[in-house]
Amino acid sequence: MTVSSENCVSSQSSLTRLAPLEAVLFDIDGTLCDSDPLHYYAFREMLLEIGFNEGVPITEEFFIETVAGKHNDDIASVLFPGDLERGLKFVDDKEAMFRRLAAEQVKPLNGLDKVRKWIENHGLKRAAVTNAPRANAELMISILGLSDFFDAVIIGGECERAKPHPDPYLKGLEALKASKDHTFVFEDSVSGIKAGVAAGMPVIGIATRNPENLLMEAKPAFLIKDYEDPKLWAALEELDKAGAFSLNY
Repeated sequence: MTVSSENCVSSQSSLTRLAPLEAVLFDIDGTLCDSDPLHYYAFREMLLEIGFNEGVPITEEFFIETVAGKHNDDIASVLFPGDLERGLKFVDDKEAMFRRLAAEQVKPLNGLDKVRKWIENHGLKRAAVTNAPRANAELMISILGLSDFFDAVIIGGECERAKPHPDPYLKGLEALKASKDHTFVFEDSVSGIKAGVAAGMPVIGIATRNPENLLMEAKPAFLIKDYEDPKLWAALEELDKAGAFSLNY
């Protein structure tokens, strides 16, 4: 399902109800950077090595359904049912491989610097909220030059429940001392969108890799391709016209 520019500022997707805007929350993988191909590669190669699926490489569809956006505990239990200890060791080793790949290959999503400057210029609070392990999150934030940008980094595994539960996003709001009524979320996965929506915030879905029809089922406010998408800037311009930043000046 494609979201047309005509409905980008419809009653569903308009952000003006958030006025005055206080904060923006970001996922990391697939949201700040297009890292899912590296995760897919690491999972595929390491599962091949142990003869998973009778030696047949996992497909991208399997990756999207089973892995993308999910917490490692859940991934381990699906890949290694009945042997959680082995599963957790496997995903830890996979994350180490991912970090080696990411150090050389992670690049920011198109337009990220533009939206970063917009957020800074409007004096908004910001946090990263992710199901990734802290080592991954901090590495990617550092590589992307965002270590000084985020006021807080919230890890799903350090919350009572990870995404798709709302707990990580609620913890992000708490860390920023921000209200859900004055905050929105950037997310690229089904589980992440569900978490943001369950926390009571509008979520701008980013169709980096995950199918748009699946993302729409999670009920984002609207979808964008990346941070250069005209739909995003039309919605942000609406906020500007609404004088939505009085709390921050």
